[in-house]
Amino acid sequence: MKYLYTGGTFDLFHAGHVNFLRQCKKLCEHVIVGLNTDDFVAKYKTPPIMSYSERESVLLSCKYVEKVVPNLSGEDSKPTILSVRPDIIAVGDDWAKKDYYKQMNFTQDWLEDNHMVLVYIPYTKSISSSEIKKRIISINGDKNE
Repeated sequence: MKYLYTGGTFDLFHAGHVNFLRQCKKLCEHVIVGLNTDDFVAKYKTPPIMSYSERESVLLSCKYVEKVVPNLSGEDSKPTILSVRPDIIAVGDDWAKKDYYKQMNFTQDWLEDNHMVLVYIPYTKSISSSEIKKRIISINGDKNE
């Protein structure tokens, strides 16, 4: 397996991101990240703290990432995935209990037709961008009292 695709926002790059990408790299020669655009993130979550170019720069500095491509197709990630033509699509195992197929707008048949496999990578439970934001708010709240 040569190419692995994973998509995401990768805001406030942290140890959980590094751990995930390290595990991805163990599965293939090339890790390619489909990075969500600022507009897409703002539409479905809170706007990212870091801009697209900042998040892209951090990802490209990570030794486990070979390439970053913008996820310009938003909800339908298939065009971005097809532009990469990966052997593997990787996602955190926090998605194992959710409908990742629906989120990505593809089916098992679509994966098989395109000779791709979906793998779930163990999620680092102790850290997330949301957790970092909560820590910052907590620290700032303590200073205001």
